[in-house]
Formats: sequence, structure tokens, C-alpha cells
Amino acid sequence: MASPRCIPGYAHEDAFDDGFLDVSSIHTLYYSQYGKKDGKPVLYLHGGPGGQTGKANTAYFDPAVYRVVLFDQRGAGKSTPNAELRENTTEFILSDIEVLRKHVGIPKWHSVFGGSWGSTLSLLYAQEHPELVSSLIVQGIFTVRKEELDWSRRAGAARIFPDLFDKFIDHLPEEDRDTPYTGYYKLLTASDRETQIAAARSWNTWDMSIGTIEVNQASLENINDDNWSLSHALLECHYFINGAWLEDGHILKKSNLDKIRHIPMTIIQGRYDIICPPQTAYDLHQGLPESRLCWVPDAGHSASEPGIHRKLIEICDEYAQI
Repeated sequence: MASPRCIPGYAHEDAFDDGFLDVSSIHTLYYSQYGKKDGKPVLYLHGGPGGQTGKANTAYFDPAVYRVVLFDQRGAGKSTPNAELRENTTEFILSDIEVLRKHVGIPKWHSVFGGSWGSTLSLLYAQEHPELVSSLIVQGIFTVRKEELDWSRRAGAARIFPDLFDKFIDHLPEEDRDTPYTGYYKLLTASDRETQIAAARSWNTWDMSIGTIEVNQASLENINDDNWSLSHALLECHYFINGAWLEDGHILKKSNLDKIRHIPMTIIQGRYDIICPPQTAYDLHQGLPESRLCWVPDAGHSASEPGIHRKLIEICDEYAQI
């Protein structure tokens, strides 16, 4: 008998297309395409910042229906150079999506799909190019407001995981513990790699330990990969300390929500998400009552949570019929 926590999903053949795309004199992006070559195109936007994509991310999409486009954002995954901060801002990533769309010859996305930081990019891209997005599937909503950032590495999550937060904050010199983003940024951009890697492992241990109801040991193992660990921590901190170069509350402003009001949208949110507080998903739905908000009662933040994973597949199957 299958475990009740067994996660369903679609099995895909290997990518029918992959490669590297020059997007600046510094950055080259890795991208890949899966599924049906002439299928309904869906853009998958990974989280982080500093995450990456892989074949496992195609599990939500029926390969008989969807053409799935993945890419690793600047400085992340297989994109080069690894952990590069120059020319690495939200505006550049949004521009990269357009370069990629034109490169692979997609006139309009059937769906744009993103979780966590991927939800941020999905919403921003749709607001910038509403004519190019037919539907939105967003999970673990993150809009980079100051209150969300304060929650995840100070006021909120620290009270729920005080023991883990002590380990996270104790890695910093005492004078930097009141400003953890600034403190970690100093260490992550230090001149010696040993200091950088140690800080990255501490940053990521906090992230990986609070992202699911039950700690995902496989995710924690990623921390031992120095390149992954540094790019994930450094890029997250880089974007967070700069508020993703957005005005606070930018995504949720009525004038910006009005741009995407006509786009069918489903919001999936774990009830016990400690990284991205559920209040943000509720605020997005309140601003866009035309959207659908699906609470997953037994889940935290990660899309790997069984309840979230199942719901995402269900919604993607539904949107395949649109």
C-alpha cells in the first residue's frame, strides 16, 4: 500500500530542448523544455532567489498537454557565472523572461507558474506584460514587503522556532544580531570563501529547517554543495537587503492589481507557512477577489509538501482544459 504521504506527479521524458542563452556580457542562462513540443506553453519560475530548476519541476504538468519551459535565473543553478551579483536585479530577471520567450518562439504563455520568489516574479511579469499571460498559478505568496522580510528572519518565525533562530543568529558577530540581513550580507560577501560558505550554510539551514511541517532531510543535504549553498544564500540576501528593488507594497497596489484583474488566477497557500506568512496570500486575494485562494490545511511553505503538491497538480490539470 502506498504511503498516505506519497506524492503523485507526471513523469516526463528528458528535455526535448535545452541550452544556454546569453542575456548580457556577463550572464548566460541555462534553460530547458519538456513535454509536448506544440503543447500549451507554461513558464515555470523557481524560488529563492538563488534556487534552480530540474526535471522534477515538471511533475505538475501533463506532458500530453503542456510544453514546460524552465530556466535558472541569473547566478543560480547551471546559469553562469555562479553567485554573480553584478547585473542581477529583479528588472534584469523580468527582461530575461522576455528574451527567453522570444528565443523559444512562444507568442503567449498559457500559464505562468511560480512558488515563493517564483510567485513574486509571476505577479510582476504579469503586471508588466498582461497581454502575454493567459493564466496564473502561484503558491506560497511572497511580495517582498518589509513586514514579510521581518517575519521570516526576525519577529515572527523566530518566535515559532526560537531554538533554530538562536543558531541562525548566533553565527553573526554580536554587534550585527539586531540586523541579520546586513550581518549576513557582510559575511556572504567577505573576501575569503571559507567565511562565505560558513555563512551560507547557516543561512540555508534556517531556511530549509522551517520550510516544511516535517524537516525535509533531502533538502538539508543540498547545503553540503558549496556552489548551490553560496548562490542560494547570497542571492537571497542580495535581493532581500535591497527589497528586490521594489517600492514597499508595489505588487499589491490597486493600480498594479488592476493590470492583472482579468487574468484567471489560483493562489495555493500552506496554512502553516512560516517563511511566507499566509497573510500575504490573503491580502492578494482580497485585492483580487476574482482570484481563487486554496488553503492547504496540513502544509508549510514548500511545494514539496504533499498537500501543496497534490493541489498544484489538480490546478494544472484544470487549467489544461482552459
